[in-house]
Amino acid sequence: MDDWDGRGLISTEWLQRHLGDPDLRIFDVTVHLRPALASGNLDILPNAMAREVTLDRQGKATGITFIDKASGRECHAAGRVVVLAASSQESVRLLLNSKSNLFPNGLANSSGVVGKYLMFNGGGYSNGVFEHEVNGYKGIVATRLVWDLYELDPKLGLSGGGGFDFRFADTPINFVMGSLPPDSPTWGSAFKKLVENTYNRQLSCYGHTTSLPVATNSISLDPSLKDAWGVPAIRMTYQDHPNDMKLYQYFADRGEELLKAAGAKQTWKAKPESQDFSVHLLGTCRMGNDPKTSVVDKYNRTHDVKNLFIVDGSSLVTSGRGQPTMTIQALAFRAGDNIAGFAKRREI
Repeated sequence: MDDWDGRGLISTEWLQRHLGDPDLRIFDVTVHLRPALASGNLDILPNAMAREVTLDRQGKATGITFIDKASGRECHAAGRVVVLAASSQESVRLLLNSKSNLFPNGLANSSGVVGKYLMFNGGGYSNGVFEHEVNGYKGIVATRLVWDLYELDPKLGLSGGGGFDFRFADTPINFVMGSLPPDSPTWGSAFKKLVENTYNRQLSCYGHTTSLPVATNSISLDPSLKDAWGVPAIRMTYQDHPNDMKLYQYFADRGEELLKAAGAKQTWKAKPESQDFSVHLLGTCRMGNDPKTSVVDKYNRTHDVKNLFIVDGSSLVTSGRGQPTMTIQALAFRAGDNIAGFAKRREI
C-alpha cells in the first residue's frame, strides 16, 4: 500500500494511539484539522473554556461565550451556526448552563430530556494465561472476532447482546498494577518471575455489550460545585440496569469458555460491577422525530433552535454493541453536509 496524503503506514496503530505517535500522523483530530487549517477557513482558539450558548431575542443561536483560561477574560465567538461536539457530558453542561427566559430549563430542553438516558458501553471480561508466548502487545487490537452472541436466544431472558475480541491492552506498568492473575505475589523474586513469564503469555477476552437507556441515568448540574472558572460543574448519576449486570456476567462466562477452548492453562473472570466511569458516554441528547421526547432531529439539529446542532455521542438512543466512534464520525460527516445545504438554501 502507498502512503496517503503524506502520511506513512503505521503497523502498530493501537500502541501509537496509547503511547504516542511523534509524527502525529494517525490521530483523527490531527488528520482532519490539518487540511481544514490549510483551507484558511478555520481558526483554533486554544485555552478557551466554553461557558454558554448565546441567543438573540427570537431564540436563534448567535455564538458561544467562553473564558480565556490564560487571562480569565470573558469572550464571545459569533457564528451563523453553533455546533456542540463536546461529548455527552460537556455538551449537556453547556445546554443546562445556557438558561434564559426562552429556555428556563436549559437550552433546547423543551422536552425535559437533556442530560437523561446516559449510556455506557457494557462488557464482560475474562483473562487467560497460555503456555506459549502470544505477544499481544506487538499487534493492533483485532475487534469483534466473534459475533455469535450479537443477538441472544430469547429463552435466556436477556435483552441486548454483543461481540468478543481478544486483546492485550496493557502497558507493563498497567499490567502489574491491575491485570495479574488472582492471588499473585506482589513483591520480591516470585513477583518478578511471574511478571516475566506472564506478560507475553496473557490475553483478555473482552465481551462488548449493550447498555440499556434508563431515564434516571443522567448528567446534571451540581447545585453548589463550580469549576475553576466559576461554571457549574457536572454531576453524573448512574446505575447499571439489572438486565445489564446479568448480561455482563453472561459474557464474562462465555469469554472464559472461549479462552479455555483456545488452550489457556489458567483463566479467571472479572466480577461484574456497576460502572462508575466510561470513555464512551452516550445518549444524553437523544435523536428523534418527536420534539416532546427527543432533543435533536435526524440531522443532529435541535428541535428548539434551528441553527444549533449537537454532533457527538449524546444523540445515540441505543448504546450499540461496541465502540461508537465510527458511528459518531459518520453522523458528523452527514451533519456537516446538511449544515452546508441548509446554509445554501438560507434555512439557517
